[in-house]
Amino acid sequence: MQASASYPTLVASLWPASSERKLTRNAVLAVLGSAFLALASQVSVPMMPVPMTLQTFAVLTLGMAFGWRLASATVVLYLLEALVGLPVLSGGKFGPLALFGTTGGYLIGFVFAAGLVGWLAEKGWDRGPLTTAFAMLLGNVVIYIPGLLWLGTVVGWDKPVLAWGLTPFIVGDLVKLALATAILPVAWQVIRKFQAKM
Repeated sequence: MQASASYPTLVASLWPASSERKLTRNAVLAVLGSAFLALASQVSVPMMPVPMTLQTFAVLTLGMAFGWRLASATVVLYLLEALVGLPVLSGGKFGPLALFGTTGGYLIGFVFAAGLVGWLAEKGWDRGPLTTAFAMLLGNVVIYIPGLLWLGTVVGWDKPVLAWGLTPFIVGDLVKLALATAILPVAWQVIRKFQAKM
């Protein structure tokens, strides 16, 4: 797989658009994607030691499906919706206090993670299970780096930052990684079969 190669994303394959219609298509997809992210943020699956939300799953899946530019813009739109008062964050939270509280670093990490995973998808990493899994893992790392740095800054580095902001979420993140790894390559197989019949 050449690093310079460029592959169409899932969205580009399912909904190709001419250059003059691409802006309209992307605007529609950004709104739909931010709604998907908002809904996923409200899902809470009981797990130990903490419940698992589908927020990060949605961020990384949007990256894979949309590509880096559209995915990053979609997550930025989601954060702007929260900023202006829409209850789109996990637990229905919204507003500046929620955006810049202890989870603010993770929210910023969402933008960079969607961009990175989307860029890797454009390099063909969403075609196979191993590369999909590795791309998702890298996306999780990109979420955690600013998340933990911001958390430590807010609560103080004398607190157990890793125990609060990383360790409880590892199992849930691995489950979501496995789910995305199963879904995306299968989606490509379906698309290829559909396109072959056309």
